[in-house]
Amino acid sequence: MGAHEEDARVFKALCDPKRLAILEHLRSGEKCACVLQEPMDLTQSGLSYHMKILCDSGLVTSRQEGKWTYYRLSMSGGAWALERLRAILTPHTGQETPCPSCGRETPS
Repeated sequence: MGAHEEDARVFKALCDPKRLAILEHLRSGEKCACVLQEPMDLTQSGLSYHMKILCDSGLVTSRQEGKWTYYRLSMSGGAWALERLRAILTPHTGQETPCPSCGRETPS
């Protein structure tokens, strides 16, 4: 998988209001799926759908304990996402070259 696909997977996880609310709930610590489901007004399958996206993105980790699944924020996943966002939004510094179409200077 290329860098852009990995970036898209992380940013997809962040572009849904329900998933952002789940991340907010997880800021206070690890939560059982049953605890997340009620305040989010989600069915079990709806919560599973969102948690799969969050876990696949690396922003959230999960663990099984009996029949229950517990979720928590991944510090390394969050740090990686912040670094990728910073890298994507930081302009390259270097020699500027003229655009072949309009002649304006653009970064190389």
